[in-house]
Amino acid sequence: MKKIDEYTEEELVYLQNKLLKEYAHFKNKHLHLDMSRGKPSSQQLDRSNGILRVLDSYETEDGIDARNYGVLDGIPEAKRLFSDLLRIPDANIIIGGNSSLNLMYDTMTRFMLFGSLGSTPWCKLPKVKWLCPSPGYDRHFSVTESMGIEMIPVPMTEDGPDMEVVEKLVAKDELIKGMWCVPLYSNPQGICYSAETIDRMCSMETAAEDFRIMWDNAYGVHDIYEKIRLKDIFVTAKKFHHKDRIMYFFSTSKITFPGAGVALIAASKRNIAEIKKHMSVQTIGYDKLNQLRHVKYFGTADGIRAHMQELAKDLRPKFDVVLKTLEREIGDSGFATWMEPKGGYFISVDTLPGCAKETVALAKEAGVILTAAGATYPYGNDPHDSNIRIAPSYPTVEELAQAMNLFCLCVKLAGVTNLLEI
Repeated sequence: MKKIDEYTEEELVYLQNKLLKEYAHFKNKHLHLDMSRGKPSSQQLDRSNGILRVLDSYETEDGIDARNYGVLDGIPEAKRLFSDLLRIPDANIIIGGNSSLNLMYDTMTRFMLFGSLGSTPWCKLPKVKWLCPSPGYDRHFSVTESMGIEMIPVPMTEDGPDMEVVEKLVAKDELIKGMWCVPLYSNPQGICYSAETIDRMCSMETAAEDFRIMWDNAYGVHDIYEKIRLKDIFVTAKKFHHKDRIMYFFSTSKITFPGAGVALIAASKRNIAEIKKHMSVQTIGYDKLNQLRHVKYFGTADGIRAHMQELAKDLRPKFDVVLKTLEREIGDSGFATWMEPKGGYFISVDTLPGCAKETVALAKEAGVILTAAGATYPYGNDPHDSNIRIAPSYPTVEELAQAMNLFCLCVKLAGVTNLLEI
């Protein structure tokens, strides 16, 4: 395939006219497809329907009636299930409601109002700053922005956040109180943090004594092409005497049902004690029936792993369609580059600079809604206007094939138009 920088202006005009004709053809198909979020498909959700019928008793192993009040931090069998799955001691786990995002928001709110382990509440400080590895998860950024926290973008490398940048920033500024992390199959790039990156995050010296790493292991068991395991963040943090630094989150939102899954927070024993103190005012206990359903449905951590192998069979053909279409339609033409994740839920594409917004707008006009350009950066500000997150999970394979053909066409059309305007 000819590289875009090898075209003459006359050739670019010819290519633009050709692409415009193809685009008009797509518009006449009247597509209606929303790929803006990483939603499970109906097929994927159907794999968990048995969880709705699994309860033959409402009694926990401790003899507690799960329909009633009580058990603040989760039933023991649920804590044990996720302890085995994630290799975290059950004493360091609190089982929450259906949303890990809710637990993250609550955690940040507690820091703002009460501080952490005796530190000054953040609301009493002149300013609070937060590191945001970018591209990253837009809902993380929404949480910090909603609280008036200044977000500082940090570039991503193939090993995770650029630790040279992170270490320099946190060492000199005590107002930098933490950072967001999606350490395995990061959203949107699918990057897995290396052992060296995890070592450096746990060992680095920070000006803020209450610096916290929000470790959102959202895709901790979402292997698609191969199994990758991270270095244990808690063991590493303890080794470097920073065990209170880690706030760990996980949920079954993309394992069972997004609206009716189970979420958890894990942390050091001191952090867990403080969280439970505040939670005891906030709630009498989360949904124990849902916790019990998950335990009885999966039985063991191996039951969850087997379930995820089935989900991978659903997702793999969709990821294949995206990656193969990108290679076929764009290849090494220079119109775009992309990541090839081994798991997770998203694929990240970088267009030519200045073309992401136009690509998303063209796709929307032709009937395919993508994640808003810029959403993967703090304040929606992608400095290069190039990153686009593709969410392949919800459409059928056939729908996805059409959508990706259109997407690649829009990438090329936006790129050619941008070059002709320079």
